[in-house]
Amino acid sequence: MGMIAHGTWRGGHETWLEDGRGHTVTVDLPLDEGGRGAGTSALELAVLSLAGCVTTIFSLIAEKRKLPFGGLHITLTAERPAGAPTIERVHGVLEVETAAPEEDVETVLRLTLTTCPIGVLFERAHVPVEVTVAIVAPLPTRTGSLPYEIPEPEWAL
Repeated sequence: MGMIAHGTWRGGHETWLEDGRGHTVTVDLPLDEGGRGAGTSALELAVLSLAGCVTTIFSLIAEKRKLPFGGLHITLTAERPAGAPTIERVHGVLEVETAAPEEDVETVLRLTLTTCPIGVLFERAHVPVEVTVAIVAPLPTRTGSLPYEIPEPEWAL
């Protein structure tokens, strides 16, 4: 079964996207590139997709390998030199809240990076992706969340 993507131009450089399952996102160029900044850019969305893919696939592989963790947080930086048509390199850090040995976490990350479908797309586009692990020790009182406050989006309030 194929995936569906609908795009509806909303004016300027803004497009409303829908995935065929009822989920939507708006893409637009930033103000400094002639857009209205009404949403993330399509290129930023590709990097966001990579971040989501890494955390999703990491959690699936960790579950299969019985690697316990209480939280994940990834920060990626995509390098796009001025005037370059696209991203030339992505690097980042995956913070994993766990008491597991670092080598076990690194194994799960290595398997994640070779199987993440978005990562495979980046590889095929010859865009290197380098992600390192940072272990965050679980606190006895922590209930499974990293020390990051992620605000609720305005539309969810």
